[in-house]
Amino acid sequence: MYNYMLETLISVAENGSFSKAAEKLFMSPTAVMKQINALEKHLGLRLFERRSSGIKLTEAGSVILRDARFMVSFSKKSIAEARLAEKASDNIFCIGSSLLNPAKPFFDLWYKLNSSFPDFKLNIVPFEDNCDGILSEISALGEKFDFLIGVCDSKTWLDRCNMLELGRYRKMIAVSRGHRLADRSSVNVEDLYGETLMMVKRGDSGVNDFLRNELERFHPKIKIENTQQFYDLSVFNRCAETDNVLLTIECWRDVHPGIVTIPVNWEYDIPYGLLYSLEPSENVRGFLDAAKRFGEM
Repeated sequence: MYNYMLETLISVAENGSFSKAAEKLFMSPTAVMKQINALEKHLGLRLFERRSSGIKLTEAGSVILRDARFMVSFSKKSIAEARLAEKASDNIFCIGSSLLNPAKPFFDLWYKLNSSFPDFKLNIVPFEDNCDGILSEISALGEKFDFLIGVCDSKTWLDRCNMLELGRYRKMIAVSRGHRLADRSSVNVEDLYGETLMMVKRGDSGVNDFLRNELERFHPKIKIENTQQFYDLSVFNRCAETDNVLLTIECWRDVHPGIVTIPVNWEYDIPYGLLYSLEPSENVRGFLDAAKRFGEM
């Protein structure tokens, strides 16, 4: 209901710099500056004064900031009330679905449990796997979605939602179809010597941090290149267009037609499950209870 660049404006103003806002938003400073420039162009206003000593809100920027906070808060409240109104007239579970976070595992679970929820319907809500906007989507749990299915040990995500673990996916690698390893049915870690391995930077994922530590300590012949904090299609595009190797997971085998996903002979995996609001509704809690009981059978 509002331009997502307003959240970037708020973060820049609160943090006092593009780089600090970028860290908070898990974006690059360049992406933050581009969004602010685009917002200024869209509004026809100069929102920040850029100085060698830092940045400062203009008078116009201060007015926009004040109202941006109101618009973001009001929009979230409005959406939450609309969701409640919708559910008051009908029992609906809204399930988020995207290329990297498809809804199929939810449906696999739903058809085992739906006899306990005979009056409920499902509504699939599509969203984009955009690294600049994924945190807003996660924060929308309880408003825009009741559930997402996510691969998640991200500290940043889990500050914004809860997760009921359903299983684990194996860590694998992906390479372009012309890569020397593309025809292999599996590889050993030693097969990656001399390669550049793309993976998320340290600090947000316990599984990835442990794997990175093991590679740096025992396999220094593998060069590690940091990707953006959260994968989107641009990361897979880079893998397809270069000779780099990408750290991926088994459920993303068919995400990009230009790459091949290959198992690695190691024991690394990552949890996936139902992501839901920090303050779930009564209906969501009921479904979670049923899912937990089913998992204990």
